[in-house]
Parts: sequence; C-alpha cells; structure tokens
Amino acid sequence: MTTSAKTLTLVKEPERLEKRLKEIPTEPGVYLMRDSSDRILYIGKAKKLRVRVRSYFRESQKLSDRIAMMVRQVAEIEFIVTDTEAEALALEANLVKQHQPYFNVLLKDDKKYPYILITWSEEYPRIFITRNRRLAKEKDRYYGPFVDAGALRTTLRLAKRLFPMRQRPQPLFKDRPCLNYDIGRCPGVCQQLISTEEYRKTIQKIAMVFQGRNEELIDILTETMNQAAQSLNFEVAARIRDQIAGIRSLSADQKVSLPDDTVSRDAIALAANEQHACIQLFQTRAGRLVGRLGFFAEAPPLTPPTPLSKGGEQGKSSVSSPPYQGEEQPSVSSPPYQGGERGGVDPGAILQRVLEEHYQNADSVEIPTEILVQHELPEAEMLAEYLSERKGRKVTILVPQRQVKAELIEMVERNAKYELERTQRFSDRNTEAMQDLADILDLPDLPHRIEGYDISHIQGSNAVASQVVFIDGQPAKQHYRHYKIKNPEVKAGHSDDFASLAEVIRRRFRKYGDDPNLQRVGNPDWPDLVMIDGGKGQLSSVVAVLQDMNLMEDLRVVSLAKQREEIFLPGESSPLPTEAEQPGVQLLRRLRDEAHRFAVTFHRQQRSDRMRRSRLDDIPGLGFNRQKQLLAHFHSIDYIREATPQQLAEVSGIGPRLAQEIYDYFHP
Repeated sequence: MTTSAKTLTLVKEPERLEKRLKEIPTEPGVYLMRDSSDRILYIGKAKKLRVRVRSYFRESQKLSDRIAMMVRQVAEIEFIVTDTEAEALALEANLVKQHQPYFNVLLKDDKKYPYILITWSEEYPRIFITRNRRLAKEKDRYYGPFVDAGALRTTLRLAKRLFPMRQRPQPLFKDRPCLNYDIGRCPGVCQQLISTEEYRKTIQKIAMVFQGRNEELIDILTETMNQAAQSLNFEVAARIRDQIAGIRSLSADQKVSLPDDTVSRDAIALAANEQHACIQLFQTRAGRLVGRLGFFAEAPPLTPPTPLSKGGEQGKSSVSSPPYQGEEQPSVSSPPYQGGERGGVDPGAILQRVLEEHYQNADSVEIPTEILVQHELPEAEMLAEYLSERKGRKVTILVPQRQVKAELIEMVERNAKYELERTQRFSDRNTEAMQDLADILDLPDLPHRIEGYDISHIQGSNAVASQVVFIDGQPAKQHYRHYKIKNPEVKAGHSDDFASLAEVIRRRFRKYGDDPNLQRVGNPDWPDLVMIDGGKGQLSSVVAVLQDMNLMEDLRVVSLAKQREEIFLPGESSPLPTEAEQPGVQLLRRLRDEAHRFAVTFHRQQRSDRMRRSRLDDIPGLGFNRQKQLLAHFHSIDYIREATPQQLAEVSGIGPRLAQEIYDYFHP
C-alpha cells in the first residue's frame, strides 16, 4: 500500500490514530512506521499486529527516550500480513536490510570497539581495522567487534607479515611494484603480478584467523606444507612452516580451556543497569578461547535475572527444521510488549537480539555447534532452527547450570560487569559535565544535543566551516557537516569570520526560518545548545542572523573564546564567572577543539585539491570533472605529465584531441 504525506503526526490526531489502529488486523505480519516526509522510521514484526502496534501509543506505557522520540514522529503506519510468524521474520529481516531505518538499530555503533573489515567487493581485497560499521559495500565483510584493540592490531600485523598481501590502498608507483614486493610482503597487487583467484585464497586464509578458525587453518597449511616438501619445494614448505608457527603463537597464551575440545561454542552474558547493557560473547574453539567480542546497548530497567543453580541444564533447543530468517524481538530500545506473547523486556530478549544481529552478519562456518546463554531466550527454538539451517548441522542453545559450562558463563558475566562499571563511570563523568554546563547557562534540562561551529582558512583562501555534534556529551560523527563558504567577499587576501559564521548559521537553520510550523524543541535535529568558536564579535554576528530568522526564542547560543576559555552570552559584555577546568567548561572545550579539528582537516583537503588542480586549470577544455577523471586514473600531476597522448586518451572523457593538448601543455 502507498502512503501519503501527512502534516500532523498520529499522536496529535487521536481520532485518526484510533481509526488506523482498528484497521490493523490481529494476524502475523510486519509493520512499517513512517514520518510526515514518508521516510521509514522503524520496521518490526509481530504475531498479532494490532496488539503490538497499539502498545506504542498507550499512555501508561513507559517508553525509552529514543522510542518516545520515534513515536512522536510517526505520521502513518503500514502493515504487511503474512501467513505465519516465520514468514514475518524473513520479511522483516529483508525489509530492514533494504531500508535500514534509523530506529531499528539495537546495538549502538558508538565506535567503542574496533572491527576488521575485508573489502571483498574489490578485485584485490584490502584488510584494515575500522570503528565505523554500516558504511561498507554489500559484499564487504566485518569481523568483530573485538574488545582488545591492542591484541587485534598485533594479530593484523602478524597476518601481514606471515601472508603476502596488499599493503597500500593506492599504488606507490605507476609502472612498477614497491619495496614490499621485493621483500615478499606483497605479491605485486598494484601491477597484477598475482591473479585475483590466487590472491583471494590468501585473504580467505587470513579471514579464518579473525573467525577463530585457527586450528582448521593450521590443518590446511600443514597439508599444503607436506605436499610442498614431497615435491622437494623446500622454500615454500619453510615459508608455510613459519606461517603455522606464527598462527600458533596467537593463541599460545590463552588460559581458558575446556575438556571437550572437539566442540566449538560461544558463551554470551550481560550486565545491565537502568541506563546501559554491556554484553560479552566469548568464542571457544577446540577448547581454547579465540575471541572476546563486546556489545553495548541502551537498557531500560530489566526484570530480575534468575540466579544460576547447580541443577540440570535447561533451555535446551536443538531442532533443525525449516530456515529462520531473523526476528525483531522487543529490543532494548523498544517498549515492553503486552497482550499475550511476552510480558516485558527481560535480559533474555536482549541476548536474543544480540545473537540475531551477530550471526546474521557472520559466515556459516563461524556459527558454533553450541551456544551457552546466561538467560533463557524468548525464541530459542526458532533461533536454533535458523542457525542449524545456515550451518548445515544441529546447533544447540542452552542455559548451563552446572559445573564447567556454568563456570564459563559466570566468567563471561563477570567480564560484562567490569565493562559495565567502566561504561558507567564514563557516563557519570559526562552527566556531571552536562549538569555543570546546565547550571552555568541556567538551562532547564541537560543539553542532549550540542552543536559547535568553527571557521578555517588561510588569509581568506579556501574558507570552510565545520559543524560538529555532541549527543549526551559524546561526539556523534554521523551528524557532522562541513560547509564551503560561498560569500564572494571572502577570498584570498580578505577574510571575514563574522560573515562566514553568519552564512553557515543561516544555511544550517534555513528550513526552520522558512517554515515557522516546523517542530523545533523536541525535534532530534534541533540543538539544545549552539556553541560558536570565538568571542563577542562572532557571537553577535550569529545572533543577528538568528533574530532575523525569528529563531532566538527557542535556541540557546553561546561562544567560547580561546584565550582565557571564557563563555559569552548574547547581549552580555562580560563573560560568565567560570573556571577553565570545571566540568561544564571542559565539555565546551572538547566540543570547540573537535570543531576546530574537523574544520582544519576539511580546509587542508580543499587546499590540497586546489593545489593539485592548479596546473590543470590552465589547460583549455579541461573542466573540473575531467580533471577528476585524470587524477583518479593517474593519482598525481607528475604521472599525468609523464603520460603519452595514447595513455591520456584511455581516460574516460578524454578524447585524442584533448589528450594531445594536455601532452603539449606539459611538453611545450
């Protein structure tokens, strides 16, 4: 069904809301919540659609801040009815992957834990560490998140030393390999001295290390080494022997071991308080701990967990029937489900959702045959069916309550508690800083969203601005923005920070000035506080713009001067009486420094691009897009100068005539 844009949200039209809820059937299916711009906010599944959707709009329902924010934006609700809940699970997983709604994320991508990314979408894949998930192409694969970043870097360095692989994102030379090829660190990817198939086989071996399949990889390498020795290829055999020794050293210091070393298992447990849930997942393969993954989620108050006893094992599920395609449980960020299915969000529901998200992004070989969980999962049987189908053999999910396995779960839970304590201490420091800032500025509530702005240029040339955002005292880089200053008066030899800031603020808040009915306070895009890097002059220029747009009534603006770390308010000639080291001022300083860093980085990038293109600008007929094509193909002006007309003509958009003109320009 199609959705027409609605001016008002459903919570502001109770009659339309009630009518819409009555139209939703009590059958299994998937529901899609849209805002007034027809964007999908959230996709979920339910056994009984009407009951599940209605639970979002009950006045008595205690919603988390995040979900309450979503509900206030819902302007229309769509639904798709399915025959069974299993079909709803499959459809929900596919729709979430397709649309990636903002409010469907359970685990915060807060860049706390690093991942390994292998770019399988490229002809010659790269391997590197990243903390920013969800930005890769469809074929690329993430491994992790890994709790110990230092150990992860050590593993990657060792892998690069043991296996010849691509070392640089871009070739160093155009027509020959670099030193890495000569010393055996790289197989000559830049000059295609190795076939794609052979190179991918090497990367697949390295991927096995990050999948915890060390013993399996050692078996493969041992067989290859023996074959090389039998063929009298002793140099290859010696190299593989060194690889095996290096892989064995990765797990040589592991202290955790279980007696039944033929079983691969994962053990997952959590620790939670009123604000956070920290989840730890230990991966044991062949009786050894090979990986420790960490997850972090928002958590409302949880139902008290049942303590482990020393009785028999419970919660066992080991069916292997039809496939299971991923489920949307009432997650940590969702309201408690009421109406006959489950009565409240418990730790088992959190663990269920974490396992779903983790294994949906994992290779089938990474799925263990046994999963130990701290609490009973609400849908353990269906998850076991799904994992069994993917792995091709039975997968067991159980709650261990005796001897060695219960002790393993207790150890995982203990690690989760330590991580929770560390997270809570960090959160408390942020809360203290936001409270202090609220007291300094006399704000009615803690500043949830703070925006900082700064200008960067060199005597007016390449002038740019930055907008950085802190959410609850932490950088939210997905909301960062940069601006190129368009004011014709700001140019090389003439700078004007006041006019530049005024331009940026006008562009940032233009939509609110053009549409007075657009929601401000309570809108996730509307800041609780705006900080300008500068003194009274910069602040005055920004205030003048906001007054002209009639926005000052709902917007709080301050400036932070660098010299003495002084805070200025609009219309005040003297700074506020603060100390440079008090928590609230330190928070503004971190925001100011981040805005400065982001602005300077973008300015340097613009300046570098201009310098790279400066010589190309003088060639007639060579516009911006063709310059981009040339630089993407040759990577530097020097290589363009050395190229022949035939090589230049190979670039898309460069014909023989223009190629000859480019060549003649560099060879007068």
